[in-house]
Parts: sequence; structure tokens; C-alpha cells
Amino acid sequence: MLVLFETAAGYAIFKVLDESKLQEVDSLWKEFETPEKANKVVKLKHFEKFQDTTEALAAATAMTEGKMGKSLKKILKKVVAKEAHEQLAISDAKLGGVIKEKLNLSCVHSPAVAELMRGIRTQMEALITGLPPREISAMSLGLAHSLSRYKLKFSPDKVDTMIVQAISLLDDLDKELNNYIMRCREWYGWHFPEVGKIITDNLAYCKSVRKIGARTNVATTDLSEHLPEEVEAEVKLAAEISMGTEVSEEDIGNIMHLCDQVIEITEYRTQLYDYLKNRMMAIAPNLTVMVGELVGARLISHAGSLLNLAKHPASTVQILGAEKALFRALKTRRDTPKYGLIYHASLVGQTSAKNKGKISRMLAAKASLAIRYDALGEDTNAEMGVENRAKLEARLRHLEEKGIRRISGTGKAMAKSDKYQHKSDVKVYDPSGDSTLPSVSKKRKFEEVEEEEVVTPVAVKSKKPKKEPVEEPEASTAAEETPKKKKKKARKAEAAEEAMDVKEEEEEATVSPTEESSKKKKKKKKKVKEEEGE
Repeated sequence: MLVLFETAAGYAIFKVLDESKLQEVDSLWKEFETPEKANKVVKLKHFEKFQDTTEALAAATAMTEGKMGKSLKKILKKVVAKEAHEQLAISDAKLGGVIKEKLNLSCVHSPAVAELMRGIRTQMEALITGLPPREISAMSLGLAHSLSRYKLKFSPDKVDTMIVQAISLLDDLDKELNNYIMRCREWYGWHFPEVGKIITDNLAYCKSVRKIGARTNVATTDLSEHLPEEVEAEVKLAAEISMGTEVSEEDIGNIMHLCDQVIEITEYRTQLYDYLKNRMMAIAPNLTVMVGELVGARLISHAGSLLNLAKHPASTVQILGAEKALFRALKTRRDTPKYGLIYHASLVGQTSAKNKGKISRMLAAKASLAIRYDALGEDTNAEMGVENRAKLEARLRHLEEKGIRRISGTGKAMAKSDKYQHKSDVKVYDPSGDSTLPSVSKKRKFEEVEEEEVVTPVAVKSKKPKKEPVEEPEASTAAEETPKKKKKKARKAEAAEEAMDVKEEEEEATVSPTEESSKKKKKKKKKVKEEEGE
């Protein structure tokens, strides 16, 4: 059996002298306690030394990825292929599959082989002759540094310091441009104030002022390069009736020089934005797809670096940039902010005010995953960001349609509504407040109520075919109305009687319902007897 053993200095191939000792895995370490015992188990057959660190790094990366490098392929063809009947012990099963596929060599990987490799590593300096210990340690250190740089992708394309500087410069340029344009409009407005309202675009305004110069030159100047025909005609018309003051040639020269500065800074800003866009797509493509170039760059700048931003949880990414509002809310025990810099992302901007908090929370969760993938992942594609953005857009549409469906009720299931049931208490309208007639005394009201109660039972009994009982109560009510009028006149004349009537009324009011009903029955009987006697 042959053993393939890789070191920082090169590849070594050992011959196993006693294969029976490999069967005792637990006691195999005892065979490598001393160099003398180790030499009885294995023997160095061939050692292929690396020429430089670059070759060592290429071989090491190929081994970690489970691939067969050029130097390994060369040594296997040179040494192992001659003894094809021998099995090759390797430390990586994936690499063994590749070797067997390409060179048709039988490879072995088992716990016994792993223990054998461990024993060889402990006595490596004694088994591999011709390499001093100091040289092996120096080679190991150099390869470790090179491999770590390779694994971390430490390249100029992944430096996020350029993004931090570019976004800071872009913000500074925007502030300076606003100041310069405001100054330019105000300065030239003394000479030609009307053009400031006609031309709203700042860059077109500066280019037009640069070409016009003095107001008197407008009629002979062609502004078709910078302005549409309608706007150009309006500017020429306004120049004829302008209310601006006259200025000297020196003043016009200084204004035109300021316009040159604005145009140059605007062009440089456009160039800087393109540079920032390319840098963001190279360093953080998934974050750029999720929130855009400017918002992503501001998040990286606020955190300090892409790696620092990757360490933040999603809840911190959501309110990054709103620290002042957060601590003020915590201090005053009010609601904390729902979003910070992420508010300017396009997904949050196109959402209704009701759903902005939900979308910003979901966007922060997906953006934090994208940041970690960009900072620590090996791939540089934006597939993850595109997929997550599609999910967020679908969720956003669902939230927006949910509110619309509740109002309109689209679909058969949503159109159905429960039967309306009015649960409030019924309140009867009191028409007494609408009457403009003088108020009737309580006694009269009480008598009218009694009469109505007396009449209603008779009306109920009118189911009988007899017509006389129905007509006679009407006559009796008519007869009762005349004494009422007499009583009314008597009450007006005599105040003492009125007081007595009020007392009687109160007494009647205190009478229980059973007594009232008994009195009513007695009155009915008397009326029936009188009718029969007549």
C-alpha cells in the first residue's frame, strides 16, 4: 500500500511496510511514538518539492476544493502508475474519486488511513530527509498566509473603502451644487429675472445663461441645443419686456464663470455616480439589487465597512441612520422609528403609508442576508438578490391588494356579506316638542289617556256583528267632550279648584295598575247598563 501525504514543502509518497498493523486502529499511535518505530511501519519512496510559494498555493487550493492539480497529476503518473496493483491511501475521499476517475488507480480512505496520516505528521521531520525543521516551519507559515489571503478574497476589487469615500464625496458635491446654482440664479436674476421661472432645470439654466450672456443677446442667440422650441420662444419673448436691471460686462463675465463651474461639477458628479454604481455591483451585487446603489453605499458608509455591516442584525439594518430618533423615543418612552436610511429604497418608497413599516422590516431582513452573502460568500453573482426582491414585490402586491379587496369585494367569496341586523335600541320620536300650541294641563292629558285606554278594548270587541255598541261609544265620547270644556273654563276662573285637581291627579297617579283596571271595568259596566236602560 502507498500513502499520499501532502506538506507545505511538497508531496511525499510513503510505502507501508507492515499492513497488518493498520488493522489495529486504536493502538496504531504507539507505532509512531519514536522515529525508529515509525521507520519500521512506513518508508519514504518519493518526495516532490514545490518550486515556489505560488505553486504551493495552487496545489493547496486544489486539494481543499477536492481537485487534482498539475503537480499532483505529474507525480502520480511518475511514481504510482508504475505500481498500479498497489492501493493508494489518501486523506480526502473526494480527491480519491477524482484520481480513480482520471488515472484509474484504486484509492483507500478509512479511519485506519486517517490514523496513519496522523502518525506520519507527528514524525514528519524524521521520515522526510533533506528538509531541516526551520525550513519546513517557514514554508508552512508562508503557505498559511497565502492560503488565508486567497480564502478571504483579499483583492483590490473587494475593497469597500472606495465606496465609503465615493458616497461621501457625492453628498458633498450635491450640497455644493445646490449652493452654486442658488447663487447663480439669484445673481443673474437681477439682470434677467423672468428666465429663472421659465427654465426650471438647473443644468439647462446654467448652459443657457452661459450662451446668452447679456439680456440683449437673446434675440440673436440660438438656444435649440439646450431648450425645447416652446421654452426658447418664451425666453425670447420675456427678454423684450424684462424688468431686470442693467449690469456691466465684468459682472456678466463673473456670472458666466460661475456657470462654467456648475456645469463642470455636474459632469463630474455624473462620472462619480457611474463609478460608484460599478463599484457597488462588483463588491455588493445582491445588496445593490435589493436597495439600490445609493442606499447600499450609504449603509456601508454608515457602518464603516461591508464586513461591519454584515455583523449587524436585520433590526439594526432597518433603523440604521435613525439613531437620534431611536434614543429620543427610548428616553421619552414613545414608539421607536420603523426605518432609517432604508426608507429611501425604491420598495419602501412605492408602498402606501400604512404598509411602509411592514415592507421596511421585510426588506431589512432580506437585505441583511444579502449583505452577509456579499461580504462572506465566494460567489459574486446577484441571483440571490433578484430572487429575494421578487418575493418582496409579490408580498407588497399582496398587501396592497388586500386593502383594495376589503373595500370593493372582488370575487364571489369576497362579495358575500352577512345579513344586516340592527342591534341598537329602538327610540320613538316624541312629537310634543314640535307643537306650538299652549301646553295642556296634566289633568287633561291624564283624562285623554284614560279615555284612549277605555276606547281600545271596545274597538277590540267590535269583532261582533253588532253595530250599535260601536256607534254608541262615539256618542258618549262626544257627550264627554262638552263637560271638559266647561271644566276648562271653571279652572281658569277658580285657582283653588285647580290646586285640588292637581292633588286628585297625584292621588290617581299613585293608584296601582290593578286598581285602575278595576275602576275601568266598573265604568264599562255602568255605561252598558245605561245603554240598556235607554
